[in-house]
Amino acid sequence: MPLIDAYTSAWIRSFDYEGRSNRGDYWWFVLANLIVAIITALISPRLNTIYTVATLLPGIPLCVRRLRDIGKPWPWIFIGLIPILGAIWLIVLFCQPSVTG
Repeated sequence: MPLIDAYTSAWIRSFDYEGRSNRGDYWWFVLANLIVAIITALISPRLNTIYTVATLLPGIPLCVRRLRDIGKPWPWIFIGLIPILGAIWLIVLFCQPSVTG
């Protein structure tokens, strides 16, 4: 899925905790989100803060769908709350290939 399609799809499915999101959808959204965050930071720090908070809306459901896609239940998202190691482990999980079925 191209960059713009993955980014808009994540925003459209902001309240959709069902289904799955494949590895490409997730990482294209992360890349597009990073680009937009850099642009908003260059424009205004306040705008960047607002954008960062707003990205929680599509980001959390996307993470839940991605975890479901690799065969993990949604509570695994809380492993990211463990300082440093939890975030690294979550990134490793998001890099895993999809599980069929």
